[in-house]
Order: sequence, then structure tokens, then C-alpha cells
Amino acid sequence: MIGNGLDADGCIAREGSPARVPAGFVPVVDAARARITAAFGPDRLHSAYLYGSIPRGTAVPGVSDLDLLLALHHPPTPDDRAAADALEAALDSTLPQVDGVGVLLSDTATLLSDAERHDMGWFLACLCTPLLGPDLAERLPRYRPTSLLARETNGDLALALPGWRARLAAADSEAELRALSRAVSRRLVRTGFTLVMPRWNGWTSDLAASAEAFAAYYPGHAERMRLAAAVARTPTTDRGVLADLIDGLGPWLAAEYTAVHGEKAPRP
Repeated sequence: MIGNGLDADGCIAREGSPARVPAGFVPVVDAARARITAAFGPDRLHSAYLYGSIPRGTAVPGVSDLDLLLALHHPPTPDDRAAADALEAALDSTLPQVDGVGVLLSDTATLLSDAERHDMGWFLACLCTPLLGPDLAERLPRYRPTSLLARETNGDLALALPGWRARLAAADSEAELRALSRAVSRRLVRTGFTLVMPRWNGWTSDLAASAEAFAAYYPGHAERMRLAAAVARTPTTDRGVLADLIDGLGPWLAAEYTAVHGEKAPRP
């Protein structure tokens, strides 16, 4: 890998690796592998992947979460989702190293489809680390930090804003506010970064670095983006901060994104 997360050919380098998993999280990965195998047999599971701070080697014990993507042979069913929910609960309750477990479900046809080529396909090929089964990345192209990639990954921010407002209005516990602040802030920082990604000409998942890359091109909105990066690392229960991110930064960012890269192609 060379600077800015690209390889020698200027393509986005896969950011995670089993070799980068911190020693304290090796038991976490082993437990995930065993429980996934038990919950989803070979007739249902094609492959499983890690993503996030654990395979990047930046996980912090007791703070970081465990993120998993399961690629099934067939579109996920309600029973599959129930099994994934049970898997999340079992891993979260038995692994003190992690603070939360998230399991994404998809199927091989979707992940390899033309519609998802520059969204979930890119996500798997560049941000996910193989855990079980054949690696679908071998059937996907290499990716460059283009405007097309920016559009298809985060060109639908405007669709998220009404739901965030509704969740903020309905939240009646600190746990709900923290979960919302984490989701909102992460999405805003990643959208801010991919807005400038083609000009910056690289890739990073580091939230602080993402905010600074954005700030170099949009200094007038830099402080709000730095606030979002800080909240992503330390979720807040402050409704005023959340409202500022959702209704202050959010609408401007969505409009600027559409102006620069266009809207994400509609999904079924």
C-alpha cells in the first residue's frame, strides 16, 4: 500500500487483514467464526467477513464493536435475520473485549450484482476481511476513488435525514440517544469524506483523518465535521448537538453531495 490508502496501481487497497487483528481480539474472531458456523450451516452460508477496527488493527478493548457481514446463498429470510440477531446477542454477552456486535446479511447474487457493484460490492472487496468461505472479492473488480464510487456509496444521505429526525424526537433514553449519535455522526463523516474523496485521491476509514480531508476543501464547515468525528468516537446524549448535526450539517451536506456527484441510483 502507498500513501492515501491506494496500491501501486492507484486502486483502493483492501484495508483489513487477519494479520492486523490485535492479539487481544484474536479470541473474539475465533468465537465469531465458531458461532457463525454453528448458526449458519453450509447450505445457508456462502462466506463471512470482518470489517471495522478489528481487522484494521485499531480496535480498543471494551470500546470497539465487532462488525460482521454474512453472504448467504439465497436472499435473507426472517429466520436468517432472527438467527443473526441471536448471534449478535450471544457474541455481545460473552465477549468483554467488544462493545456491541453488528451482523449485516446479504446474498451472493446481490453482492455481485451490477446495481451493487459500486456500493456493497466495493464495500466487500475493499473494506471487508475474509473470515469463512470463498472470498467474493475475487469476482469483483478493483476500485479507484472516483465520483461514481462516491455517488453510489453515499449519494442518498437526504433519504436518511427524516428518519434521524424521527428517532431523535422519539428517543426517551440515553442508550437510544447514544446509538443515534453514533449512527448519525459516522454517516456524516463518511459522507463528508467521500464527497472529497476523488479530489483527495485516496481512501481512509479513520474518522479523524476523514474529517481533516473534508476540512481541506470545505473550511467553512470544518468545525461541524470535526464535531461529528468526535461524536462518532464518543457518542453523546446531548439533543442540541444531535439536532445541530442532523439539521445543520446534514441538509447542506446532502445538497452539496448531489450537486457534486449526483444522486445514488434507486434500489428496488
